[in-house]
Amino acid sequence: MNAIELRSVSKRFDHHVAVENVSLTIQKGEMFALVGPDGAGKTTTIRMLCGIIPATSGELIVCGYDVQKQAGEVKKRIGYLSQKFSLYGDLTVDENIEFFAEIHNVRNYERRRSELLEFTRLTAFRDRLADRLSGGMRQKLALACTLIHTPELILLDEPTAGVDPVSRRDFWKILSGLLKEGITILMTTPYLDEAERCSRVALMDNGRILVADAPQNLKNLVQGVSIELICEDIRKSFGVLKSIETLREVQAFGDRLHLVVQNESRDMRNALAALKQNSIKVFDWRVVTPSLENVFISLLSQRPVVEESEVTSKS
Repeated sequence: MNAIELRSVSKRFDHHVAVENVSLTIQKGEMFALVGPDGAGKTTTIRMLCGIIPATSGELIVCGYDVQKQAGEVKKRIGYLSQKFSLYGDLTVDENIEFFAEIHNVRNYERRRSELLEFTRLTAFRDRLADRLSGGMRQKLALACTLIHTPELILLDEPTAGVDPVSRRDFWKILSGLLKEGITILMTTPYLDEAERCSRVALMDNGRILVADAPQNLKNLVQGVSIELICEDIRKSFGVLKSIETLREVQAFGDRLHLVVQNESRDMRNALAALKQNSIKVFDWRVVTPSLENVFISLLSQRPVVEESEVTSKS
């Protein structure tokens, strides 16, 4: 059975189309990522799946139930961690979990709470007020509250945004443990390096899914040879290289440039010559494997040539 099915789902707010004709299937036991810029429609999609807001059109099936007709059955089977999860700062870690257990009508939750505290490494902090926790610890507590009723599916809306790198790593270890328990995970994330850890990724923009597939398959969408180039004056270098018509793509990433070329020998010879003519020193360049960020930028630059793609097979 599929954990999630979206069938031609759209959501409109007055004259604004937040989600447009999205069809997607997520299999049970998958970790699936929705990735896209702010305003892409990711959070709206998650909120529709939770039954928080209704779809304008289309069908949403979660854990075998129609979200719009059987919302009560859906809510029994899912856990939702929003961007602004409401912990109670004047309650302790233990008391927050107890509160959410009572909301979900979970009886005799003490053992489950202890397991979750151990799982999230919060046992030593169970008597601490939530307001006294670090950002990463608050997210782990929020996840524990989300899991107290043992959901089949959890929906996470940017769960590690604003969290320090160490806490992000710990959070991902916890998610890996949940996968081993057979829990399906659908998450949105602004971090494309996180999305690469998922079984499949959907790249979303302007309410539409551009493409959905396994990360490695998405990387294969970049046509040509990917080159990482480190040189002086990135802004000037970018302008110089963009003027070379034979270069398929030029992207700036921090202190380096990423190029996509068709003919490595010819195109890099032309690129290096152009930089030299403009008195720009090149420190290093090498052939690299494209990242999901490269893929996403490439797809956005090709629109509307690239059509929406749906891949429903689990890799």
